[in-house]
Amino acid sequence: MTTPDVRLNAWVHGRVQGVGFRWWTRSRALELGLTGYAANRPDGRVHVVAQGPAQDCQRLLELLQGGATPGWVDTVVVDWAELGESIDGFTER
Repeated sequence: MTTPDVRLNAWVHGRVQGVGFRWWTRSRALELGLTGYAANRPDGRVHVVAQGPAQDCQRLLELLQGGATPGWVDTVVVDWAELGESIDGFTER
């Protein structure tokens, strides 16, 4: 059974810049077949946008929160939405 496609917005707080976090996130997202991006924010957070099947976006969120990321994650603020504009691939910004 397929789940509907969704858009995950996740603002990742912690030591997540300069440690390979965006590359790691991109790799996990591509393994799950998701599109989107991971972007450094000026305040030290990383903003992750992922689109695809809800269960795959949920799995990416679990990985972001799971403790095996580069650096360390203090908290992840999450917003679920309907699909946004089409995004090709998954990039680091």
